[in-house]
Amino acid sequence: MTRVKVCGITTDEDLETAVEAGADAVGIVADVSTDTPRAVQPDRAVELSRAAPPFVTTVLVTMPGQPDRAVDLAGRVQPDVVQVHGDLTPGDLAYLSANVSGDVMRAVTPDEAPAHDTVADGLVVDSLDESGAGGTGETHDWERSRELVESLSSPVVLAGGLTPDNVAEAVETVRPFAVDVASGVEADPGRKDPEAVAAFVRAAGGRP
Repeated sequence: MTRVKVCGITTDEDLETAVEAGADAVGIVADVSTDTPRAVQPDRAVELSRAAPPFVTTVLVTMPGQPDRAVDLAGRVQPDVVQVHGDLTPGDLAYLSANVSGDVMRAVTPDEAPAHDTVADGLVVDSLDESGAGGTGETHDWERSRELVESLSSPVVLAGGLTPDNVAEAVETVRPFAVDVASGVEADPGRKDPEAVAAFVRAAGGRP
């Protein structure tokens, strides 16, 4: 079964929407250098992380300039997973893994993925912009992502341009460990559409 992460949770209502739809994980975006309606302040990230029920994985999505910054934020938010974007090196990821209590995932383009294999606990293969930020709403070469699933040791999370209409095809083509959606299930920028979230989870195979 392909797992589902709903990213860019900003409100208690959207958290409940994701949980009720059967999402396996929720992403909370904080301390990023890009202007996005899906980011919240660190204090709000703490509140949302604490509000998530048991057995729903909380993912702190951040773009730290230095690894220490991610360590400090993770200490406050206490997520199950820290997902990092930006220019961090494999050595930075190893430092994070040694200094945060949860797992560490790295957002990469398909071409970047092999260099980060086994350094992180998982790789989010995404359509990133020039700064390394996700949430672009654009797909990438799924056949290439399928090759990564087959060749890499790290679990691959497929992201980038996924919607309720195309996620079933993406899962069939790529066979990822999980899929990750943000803008593809929004009613307005930064706010989730309950019907779209539920449809996405069903189409991804997360719930009949």
